[in-house]
Amino acid sequence: MPTIAVDAMGGDHAPDAVVQGVAQVSLATDIECLLVGDERRIQNVLEGVSYNPEHIAILHAPEAIGMAEEPREAVKRRDSSLLVGVRAVAEGRAEAFVSAGNTGACVLACAKHFRLLRGIRRAALASVYPRQREQRGQDPLALLLDVGATVRCEAEELVHFALMGSAYARRISKVASPAVGLLNMGSEESKGGEVLVEAHRRLRQLPVVNFVGNLEGNDLVRGRADVIVCEGLLGNVALKLIEGVSEVLYDLTNRSPTTRSTAARRSWASSSSSSSATGARARAPSATRSRWPPRRCATTCRARSPTRWRRRDETRARSSGGDAARVRRAAPLSLGPRQDLPAQ
Repeated sequence: MPTIAVDAMGGDHAPDAVVQGVAQVSLATDIECLLVGDERRIQNVLEGVSYNPEHIAILHAPEAIGMAEEPREAVKRRDSSLLVGVRAVAEGRAEAFVSAGNTGACVLACAKHFRLLRGIRRAALASVYPRQREQRGQDPLALLLDVGATVRCEAEELVHFALMGSAYARRISKVASPAVGLLNMGSEESKGGEVLVEAHRRLRQLPVVNFVGNLEGNDLVRGRADVIVCEGLLGNVALKLIEGVSEVLYDLTNRSPTTRSTAARRSWASSSSSSSATGARARAPSATRSRWPPRRCATTCRARSPTRWRRRDETRARSSGGDAARVRRAAPLSLGPRQDLPAQ
């Protein structure tokens, strides 16, 4: 079985989560795992879990690269677990290297110690994600590349990504003729600028690639293509968007009906309060007005409910010693300024 070097110190939850995962692999498969990192810390984690010692070896590396470190400076630390693991592959001690650590440092380290395939100009990061299946036998996971290794690409590099992605899908996904799509802002051949138009033209002319044309954002989660090609900046944004939407949907579908109802009411109340506040600001009087609401509003209310206003006026008259009869002779239905009739 192949030997896989694993960066035990890379990632937000390293080394515990990484070592525990390798321990599970050692029990379920015959894969040989080479844990690279601080030997003492790795041993401490292994002592607390079940594992098969015949499938796990440790390669000591005294340093670790943090997630926030600047990649070009980080790769200068030759004794870090990431650099030691990459060199293990380059020297033939392992067939592959796995790391959940600093992505930029990982790409630079691999570019320094690994040789690119003949004819390939730039490396690509590839990621798989779940999607709908439109045909029988399709892999439930689509392949997206590049997702961050090459931020901006030329047309030739996008063609290379399509070739590598197609080879990956044939070997790993077991698809005889994987459909390859070019992520773009429209399905027309002329969309997306010079680079994407030229890449589209070249892919159309490649007989070894089953090119299905341009894909829009909503095609990412459908089964139209098995391999989606794009430059690193766009691919990274698309991947993070898919992750974010899936997390929101998972959260919503796993809440109890009562929790969902309460959350909906809170959201509605917040929206209503915000709308009311906005409406109040829109209706607020200008600085030149001395009174709000205008006096005519009180007169209108007097016309709509004359009985209530008559009783109020009578009460005020009694408290001030005035004549209630005089108040009763007021014209309650007048829409103009209030005027009292003279006493008879």
